[in-house]
Amino acid sequence: MMDNSSSMFFLSGLSETKNYCFIIFCVTFLCYCMILVINSVLIVTIIVYKDLHEPMYILLCTFCINGLYGSSGFYPKFLWDLLSPVHVTSYSGCLLQALVMYTFVCTDPSILAVMAYDRYLAICRPLEYHSLMSKQRLMKLVCFSVVTPFSIISTNIFLISRLRLCSNYIARLYCINWIIVALACFPAETLLNSIGAYITIVIYVLHGVVIVWSYIYLIRTCVNSLENRAKFMQTCVPHVASLLTFMVTILFDIMYIRYGSKDLSQTIQNFIAIEFLVIPPLMNPFIYGFKLTKIQHRILGFCNIKNK
Repeated sequence: MMDNSSSMFFLSGLSETKNYCFIIFCVTFLCYCMILVINSVLIVTIIVYKDLHEPMYILLCTFCINGLYGSSGFYPKFLWDLLSPVHVTSYSGCLLQALVMYTFVCTDPSILAVMAYDRYLAICRPLEYHSLMSKQRLMKLVCFSVVTPFSIISTNIFLISRLRLCSNYIARLYCINWIIVALACFPAETLLNSIGAYITIVIYVLHGVVIVWSYIYLIRTCVNSLENRAKFMQTCVPHVASLLTFMVTILFDIMYIRYGSKDLSQTIQNFIAIEFLVIPPLMNPFIYGFKLTKIQHRILGFCNIKNK
């Protein structure tokens, strides 16, 4: 049995890639820099220009901030491990990384649910939109989309911290909840963790219900209106693209966790494990930046001023 407070975890996800660590480091560093730059550009653009201080753009800004937050929980430690001969992390560091990774993952659907509700109000109830989506209510919804995941995952992390562990080997590139729980000495002690996990699933299924409900009304409203269809294509298509990107990447990870085979090479396992940390933070700013006209004009206008 380990002494949790002073134990170290060994991460074995890079055990088969030692010969390619420098190449992987360069690619990962480039990817991380791109995530930092494109998300920061969108965030700064929305903050600087007052005509972008609308609910849709503020939610997009929150979305990009969450992408930076989640990336910071993985990339710096991963880059360090690539240059280090030993891949270890402290017990507290492992729990902290698990907290950051899971709050990042759970905040995305919360923001997407609020975005879907915002689009429902804007298109289906345009006359009431500004009264229903006031600045106060928007701030409450943004706080909800951030505080709720943090509270849920903090509770799950607390439940993990009670467990007595019998191993310190993690067969991944980073620390995540279910692997730490699997290291528990006594399976009976993990009952509360299982209950917490099921409650978390139910909460995010309800998020999915809100998104589906919003889009049912959106589609019904847009079918017979050319103007509403144009609004849908302009503002809802990026949201749907982000939602699909999130769902596909998370689904791959869940399928791997549930049905993953040890016959898969370490490289494929690693790719499946990190795709939700690469694709959404990298793609979402491009999806919105290219589709939303106001953001395009502001970014291009800023670039033109710089060139002059």
